[in-house]
Amino acid sequence: MGRFLKQVAEGQRIGPEQAAELARQTDLARLIAVAGELRDAGHGPLVSYSKKVFLPLTHLCRDVCHYCVFAHPPKVGEQAFMGRGELLEQAQAASAAGCKEALFTLGDKPELRYKAAREGLQELGHGTTLSYLREAAQMVFQETGLLPHLNPGLMTHKDLLALRPVSASMGIMLETASDRLSEKGGAHYGSPDKVPARRFETLRLAGEAAVPFTSGLLIGIGETRLERIEALIALRQLHEEYGHLQEVIIQNFRAKPGTRMAEAPEPDLDELLWTIAVARILFGPEMSIQAPPNLSPGVLTRIVEAGINDWGGVSPLTPDFVNPEAPWPHLDRLERETEEAGKHLVERLTVYPKYALDGERWLDEHMRVPVLRRIDTEGFARVDEWSPGTLDAPPEQVLQLIGVRPESGPTDVVLNDPPPGVAQSNGSVSNGSRRRAGVSELVGALRRAVSGEPLDETSIVRLFAARGRDFGAVCEAADEIRSSVNGDVVTYVVNRNINYTNVCYFRCQFCAFSKGKMSESLRGRPYNIGNDEVVRRSVEAWDRGATEVCMQGGIHPEYTGQTYIDLCRAVKKAVPDMHVHAFSPLEVWQGAETLGVTLEAFLGSLREAGLGTLPGTAAEVLDDEVRAVLCPDKINTEQWLEVMETAHHVGFRTTATIMYGHMERSANWARHLLRLRALQERTGGFTEFVPLPFVHMEAPIYLKGHARRGPTFREAVLMHAVARLALNPHFTNIQTSWVKMGAAGVRACLSAGVNDLGGTLMNESITRAAGSEHGQELAPAQMEELIRSCGRAPKQRSTAYGEVPADRVERSFEAPELLPPDNQVAVSG
Repeated sequence: MGRFLKQVAEGQRIGPEQAAELARQTDLARLIAVAGELRDAGHGPLVSYSKKVFLPLTHLCRDVCHYCVFAHPPKVGEQAFMGRGELLEQAQAASAAGCKEALFTLGDKPELRYKAAREGLQELGHGTTLSYLREAAQMVFQETGLLPHLNPGLMTHKDLLALRPVSASMGIMLETASDRLSEKGGAHYGSPDKVPARRFETLRLAGEAAVPFTSGLLIGIGETRLERIEALIALRQLHEEYGHLQEVIIQNFRAKPGTRMAEAPEPDLDELLWTIAVARILFGPEMSIQAPPNLSPGVLTRIVEAGINDWGGVSPLTPDFVNPEAPWPHLDRLERETEEAGKHLVERLTVYPKYALDGERWLDEHMRVPVLRRIDTEGFARVDEWSPGTLDAPPEQVLQLIGVRPESGPTDVVLNDPPPGVAQSNGSVSNGSRRRAGVSELVGALRRAVSGEPLDETSIVRLFAARGRDFGAVCEAADEIRSSVNGDVVTYVVNRNINYTNVCYFRCQFCAFSKGKMSESLRGRPYNIGNDEVVRRSVEAWDRGATEVCMQGGIHPEYTGQTYIDLCRAVKKAVPDMHVHAFSPLEVWQGAETLGVTLEAFLGSLREAGLGTLPGTAAEVLDDEVRAVLCPDKINTEQWLEVMETAHHVGFRTTATIMYGHMERSANWARHLLRLRALQERTGGFTEFVPLPFVHMEAPIYLKGHARRGPTFREAVLMHAVARLALNPHFTNIQTSWVKMGAAGVRACLSAGVNDLGGTLMNESITRAAGSEHGQELAPAQMEELIRSCGRAPKQRSTAYGEVPADRVERSFEAPELLPPDNQVAVSG
């Protein structure tokens, strides 16, 4: 058996004959050790749960399970079904309490047994329980946004298709595969819906219908260990065929007064742990194995050790109606006990991450968008309302993990109301990443990053997955590098953004700024300003102390490479000392193509015309599997890198960016960073890395229902921190976007590896067009007060991180008011 378990630990699949040997396995410690390793391989440090409300649609049931107190016959004066008003009242209270799941539990087809059920359904305007369930689930979802999970018992193919549009997931507990328990004297005697073959048929039909489904065992009701193994193997076979089992629940029987099994012995802890471990061993690392936490108080750490990765649904409002004697643990306690087991508690939706991320396959079209807008990059639940560009407060828990006080001031950048101070983060990788067992992989990656060693894709993905204390450790390590490389100085540049046109013939799915000439129904009117207005704005910027103009725009169908050359010449003629930072790699590629010259030749012409540096925008995510969806007609990853490498070869310095938080995954982020690092190792031409979180509000891809609501706050901070780690030592400057992150986001990022706040901007069009609520300018006085409030020293810089003449700095603090920009309406051609 020892050799057998070793093979399991190495990833070998167990066949039915081998599985039967587990029934004789008495070395529980060895089983648990193997199960724990498998669980960690599939789920790492996370144990999930769903915050739910329990809605018992009816307690009537045609079955008579001898351990059940949920179902009971009709009672005088008691409604057969929860009414619409009561359902909605409880669902609204649950939504207000932060629940995301509405668990509908009910007896199986009571109308086939009770007249009261038939009459109750008739009063509600329905002929069957499942028909009313469909209406109830749809009502709760539409009125409250709670995602329904349905446990209606046996279902036909037609039933499943009817219920799929109004639910994110469904389930049926197999409980047992033993026909013995349906015989006289068995727990399921007299319960036609508990016949194993009938339950397996529902499970099979759910697979055919592509319904994310839950199932599991109820242990200790008279079955043997071998029968449990047979049941688990049968569930595994169904899952291998259809892939639809999102979790396997191992629930321990609890004897209840007033039932025929009131005196039956309950399974002891070892029996529960043995079953959990065997389930994990049989299903392997990827399956979610769940055990209800309210049924085993005081031993939750042992249950985690046995191989679970999920606690199931936990309600802050309603009891467990199936086990009313067992109250749900408070979430604070559940989190604490999960931490004691060396894991981090994370909230999920009723539909598990794997299925939520593949909504095209697993979710009805009515559920795909609501689920997508409720998840993060890994498919877990978004737990706060913050999104880039909004004025919503960031989650306090995330701020606290990096030493930023949430009460320190407003979360938006207001021009005449500078934000007050916050506490500065402290700590190092040596202290911050050893606080909990089971993080050796993370600690190793942090140590390598701090020492400047390259990280591989797997390690970078692991850093992006950091939550809880791991998140704090990643940020601390990043900030340790920042302190060593940049000290406490935080730089910024006084500049002006000039977006000369928003007319563009590309159709990037994320862009709310670009307008086709006839697309006036979108936000703003198409415009195309002339060189005179560009020059006027440049002169005005110089008079206000700016050292840089940043010029970018849409790819106007009438623009050629000569257009960009003429723009540079016009600005440099009017303001010779102004640094021109302009033209994305897409504009450079298009400019060279329209003139029929090489990239090198075109870049040389731009240099002669006065171009100083290039922004590394249009990068989005440098992974073509993302670009094929996000910007299919744009230059590809190889072409973007070619423009940048050629620019560096010609002698330009450039920035590098990423635009993240829409439809991509963390593996795509990792590849992006690795490609930038590789180019920087060759050329050294990048001045800084600038994470640009996706602002979703007006973005076409979001409005069409194909994107998330931008990164979560944790993900946004992590992007800066992980970039500092993964790009070390080749990138020495990490910048954050105040117009996207807001003041609170700036504070957080300054504790996570950031040393630069970019430009004062004066005008900001692109992010505002996408829906950002932050301002268009952060004047030097406000910029410096924000930096000082974080315990850092502000310093103006040039575009290339050089010194700024004292007269320019002084002028920037005495800037007059801006004149309104003149965006000339584009004339249809």
